[in-house]
Amino acid sequence: MERSRIAVAGASGLIGSALVRSLTADGHEVVRLVRRAARGSDEVRWDPERGRVETAGLAGCDAVVNLAGAGVGDRRWTEEYKKRIHDSRVHGTAALARAAAALDRPPRVFVNGSAIGIYGETGDRVVDESAPAGSGFLPELCVEWEAAAAPAREAGVRTVFPRTGLVVARGGGAWGRLFPLFRAGLGGRMGDGRQYWSYISLHDEVAAVRHLLDRDDLSGPFNLTAPEPLTNREITAAMGRVLHRPTLFPVPAPVLRTVLGEMAGDVLGSARVVPERLLTSGFTFAFPGIEDALRAA
Repeated sequence: MERSRIAVAGASGLIGSALVRSLTADGHEVVRLVRRAARGSDEVRWDPERGRVETAGLAGCDAVVNLAGAGVGDRRWTEEYKKRIHDSRVHGTAALARAAAALDRPPRVFVNGSAIGIYGETGDRVVDESAPAGSGFLPELCVEWEAAAAPAREAGVRTVFPRTGLVVARGGGAWGRLFPLFRAGLGGRMGDGRQYWSYISLHDEVAAVRHLLDRDDLSGPFNLTAPEPLTNREITAAMGRVLHRPTLFPVPAPVLRTVLGEMAGDVLGSARVVPERLLTSGFTFAFPGIEDALRAA
C-alpha cells in the first residue's frame, strides 16, 4: 500500500495498538478515534455506544479500520454488560459506516472487525467462511455487527470482515491471562480439553489485517485463524513445553460455569475454524503452529 491516511477505531486495544505501530513504522498516517475531545488532526472524536462520530475528521482517509468494542472476556456477562458489548460494536460500526458513506470522497476500504464466534459451537466439524452462523449471544451479535456495516458497502466502499480467533499475545486477550497461570505452574486443560481452539499469533493477525487493507480484490468475511486449530488439551500441552512448566491443574467445567457464568459456554465450546479464504488469497503465516505462536508471544 502506498503511504495512506488510515482511521483506526479501537487503536488502544490489543490488536489496534499493534496495527497502529505497524502502520506508523511503514510511514502511514494514522488517525485515531477517541472518546474525548480531539487534540489534533490525528484524532477524531466519537461515541460508539451512542452511534456518534465527527465525520469531518475522516475526510481524506483512504481506509477506515474498526476494531472497537467492549472486551468480551473482560468480566462476567451480566445483562447490562452484554448490552455494552452489543452497543459498542453494533452502534459504533453503524456510525462509522454512515460517516464513511457520507464523505465527498469515501475511503476505498472499510475493514470492520468481527469474530469466529459467529459460527457458534462447531464440535469436531471444520468450518470455513461459507458456514452459516450459529445460535446464541455471540453468533447473533456477530451477525448484527457485520450487518451494521451496510451503509459503507452500499456506498460502494470495499468492505471486509476479519473474523478473528483467539489471539496469542503476552499482553492481552485470553493468553494475557493464561501466561501468568502457566508460568506459575498452575495451568491445565479446561473442562475435558477436547474442545477446539482456533488461534492466531498477534504478528499474523496484524499482517492479515494489512493484507486485507492492501488487496483491492478482497471483500467480505475472512477467518483470521492459524491453518490448523488444536484442542484445548493439545494447546495446554504446548504451553507446558514452551514454558517448561507442569500442566497438572485442570479446571473442571462446573467450576468454569460458576466463575464465568454464561461466558463459560464459549470457553468450553468447540470452534474448529480454518482460514480458507485467507490462504486462497495468498496470505502466508509467519507463525502457523502453536509453539511458534507461543514463542513469538
